[in-house]
Amino acid sequence: MDSSGPSFTRSNELQSRLHNMVPGGAHTYARGDDQYPEDMAPIIERGLGARVWDADGNCFVEYGMGLRAVTLGHRYAPVVDAVHDALTRGVSFTRPSTLEVAAAEDFLSLVPGAEMVKFAKNGSDATTAALRLARAVTGRELVAVADQPFFSTDDWFIGATGMPGGIPIPVRNATVRFTFNDLESLRAVIAAHPGRIAAVFMEAATGVVAPSPGYLRAVRDLCTAEGIVLVFDEMITGFRWAAGGAQEVYGVVPDLSTWGKAMGNGFSIAALAGRRELMERGGLDTDDERVFLLSTTSGPELVGLAAFRAVVEAYRTTDPVGAMARTGRRLAAEVSAVVGEAGLAEYLDVAGHPSCLVFRTRDADGLPSQEYRTLFLAELLRGGVLGQSFVVSAAHTEADVDLTVEAVAAALPTYAKAVELGTTDGLLEGRPVAPALRPHAGPRRRAATPA
Repeated sequence: MDSSGPSFTRSNELQSRLHNMVPGGAHTYARGDDQYPEDMAPIIERGLGARVWDADGNCFVEYGMGLRAVTLGHRYAPVVDAVHDALTRGVSFTRPSTLEVAAAEDFLSLVPGAEMVKFAKNGSDATTAALRLARAVTGRELVAVADQPFFSTDDWFIGATGMPGGIPIPVRNATVRFTFNDLESLRAVIAAHPGRIAAVFMEAATGVVAPSPGYLRAVRDLCTAEGIVLVFDEMITGFRWAAGGAQEVYGVVPDLSTWGKAMGNGFSIAALAGRRELMERGGLDTDDERVFLLSTTSGPELVGLAAFRAVVEAYRTTDPVGAMARTGRRLAAEVSAVVGEAGLAEYLDVAGHPSCLVFRTRDADGLPSQEYRTLFLAELLRGGVLGQSFVVSAAHTEADVDLTVEAVAAALPTYAKAVELGTTDGLLEGRPVAPALRPHAGPRRRAATPA
């Protein structure tokens, strides 16, 4: 194995300081250095387009783009300009701003079936508000959640993950799981808890799995028949599948939908949207008991709203969705070609929606492997590519794709050697990556810091 490549000396020193001050060494588990090869986790200083520069001066083509939050590219000028203009007017006031009116009109013009919207600062607040509203409207407590990766940092969801520490058992038991794309799985969950499920939460599509023909319509009809509130999580699909999200693409309208990530191109803004008769339960045009829906100091601050309006304008006047699809298709095809030529297609492949691609790593037995994933990540970093995925933005250029394909090709001899040997021993430096949500720190537990 060629261990040459970028130095991470400064990044490693900064990462060590972070671990001494910040639990996990990052403010998002998915950003943690345990998600990257040991001592090869860049600390970023700046970005432009689809490139980032780290504390050591290394330049990388970045994928994932801010955990899928950046679709237009880093430092996209119209968004930056809009934010700068907003800053000259103040940021937060005692009463609503004119920007709130314009932003709400922009949002409702984009999202099919959404009659009212409320802005927030993060997706978890929006999804938890949706659940609270569904429980109030139905008078039920349980929530059925698709077997998809993530919906909220709040107890109702985290209690159903592999990291439920500190969450009471009754709260954990109030969330039940069903299998996406399996209507009978959802039927069985509903039948097992008759008249008790308030809401069904799901992504209408994921990066790897599209809904089967007729599936979303069948879920919609089932929820309607059972008096269950259907919630689509559009955090990833919104502004990536289409400006109006997966519900625009598939033509199925949920009762409520939750939004975030790319709607601000990296700036913090999220939203809860849905049918007026539901949303007004948090308003003033209702005779029913009111619901504390969303009430945040920073939800309507001008910076996030200005960024969102600039994003909307970009989607109206250019074609980011088409650009991401074209880039993703080319990337997937060319990476698949070099992997196939190396005879490794059964061990390494690219899968998913063109704008939300992932790479899948398997060991010599063809089984999913964190060790082989770590080996591949390390080789990509040496080739100038940073990313836990191949999630693109509209800013990725032909040159970015070329560099990435070259980095993959350069990584394949090491990967092939590991397959040939049946192990990464002697090839992988340090410990492997591990799932972000896991009950114990191993295999990436840090040694105690000397007093």
